[in-house]
Amino acid sequence: MSIVGRDAEVTPGTVVVVIDVIRAFTTAAVAFERGAAEIVCVASADAGRELRRAWPDRLLIGEVGGLKPADFDYGNSPLEMSAARVEGRSLIQATTNGTRGLVRHPHAAALLAASAVNVAATARWIAGNHPGTPWTLVCTGRGAEDRACATYLDGLLRGTDPSRADLIAGIGAGAAEHGHVAGEDLPFCTDVDRSDFAMVGRVRSGRVTLSAVPG
Repeated sequence: MSIVGRDAEVTPGTVVVVIDVIRAFTTAAVAFERGAAEIVCVASADAGRELRRAWPDRLLIGEVGGLKPADFDYGNSPLEMSAARVEGRSLIQATTNGTRGLVRHPHAAALLAASAVNVAATARWIAGNHPGTPWTLVCTGRGAEDRACATYLDGLLRGTDPSRADLIAGIGAGAAEHGHVAGEDLPFCTDVDRSDFAMVGRVRSGRVTLSAVPG
């Protein structure tokens, strides 16, 4: 059981949870709340563009340098996603940290994406589906928010009572480090457990397809 950075080597066969609070996996969770069917996560914007050329009916979301590329349908913003028309649609997501970190773990016993909005559901899904399996929690960013979320999730998985106030404070500290990037998305990023599902990944051909699974 460990908390590591995005580029750490992770032992195959563990449950891997990849965390990006500001903002990739908060945006993904809001997309599922809006009725998205699935989200295919890729390692780069160019990989996302290539996949959309193959699947032109899919929406392309994400960021480069924190900003939405002009040819993307939506950016990496939970606020923007909260009004997006994505019901029944399949999405492709490409971000600097979150999706890039997710695709690095093809040999996990289970692979999940998480942020504060679905942290408890993630813990419940792991406990119900992989009891006794070691876990690794991967912080994709260098800010305080991912470490705070990982610490909170680690506490839930160990059966302790972690501090929600500490989690929210950590996200706030991380947002201050991000500056303007967090902006109006921060209320979504700090809305702990608003989503009642885990985001479980299936790995294929260098990409990870996320589905929302009740937690």
